[in-house]
Amino acid sequence: MNGHAATRQILKAHPSTRILVLSTYTSDECVTELLRAGAKGYLMKQTASNELCEAIRQVRLGHQYLSPTLARRLNNQRTGAFMNGVSDSSRDLTAREVEVLKLIADGLSNREIADVLDISIKTVEKHRQGTMNKLDIHEVAGLTRYALAKGLVSAKAPVVAA
Repeated sequence: MNGHAATRQILKAHPSTRILVLSTYTSDECVTELLRAGAKGYLMKQTASNELCEAIRQVRLGHQYLSPTLARRLNNQRTGAFMNGVSDSSRDLTAREVEVLKLIADGLSNREIADVLDISIKTVEKHRQGTMNKLDIHEVAGLTRYALAKGLVSAKAPVVAA
C-alpha cells in the first residue's frame, strides 16, 4: 500500500488522527496528493532531523507543516496559478485575503489594516476570518508562521532599545 492509500485508510478508520509524512519523494504531485488525502504535514527525509520536533509540534496542534523547501516550491506554484487566474483548490485565498494576511503578519491591528486598505474594520474581520477558515489556522502566530513559510512576508530583525 502506498502512502496516499494508507493515509486515506487511516483517516477513514480514525478521523481524528493527524498524519505527518516522512518521505524521500518530493515531487509536487506526490506532496499535493498526500495533503489532499488528509496528511497534516510532509517532511523530506534529508531534512527531517532538523525539522522533526517542530513538525510534530505543529501537526499535534492541528496545523499543517511542510518542509520549508517544499512550502516555498508549492507556494510559487500556487502564486503562479493564482496570478494566471487558475485555482487548484477551493482553499485558495483571494487577493484581498492575501493582502490582509500580509498585514496581519506584519503585526498590524484590524484598525490599522482597515486604514491601510481603506476598508471598514468589519470587512477586515471578514477577510481575516475567511483566511483563518481556509487555512485552518486560528491564531495570529500561526498566520504569521504561515505567511513567513509561504514567503509572503520576510522575517524582520527585532528592534532593541539602546
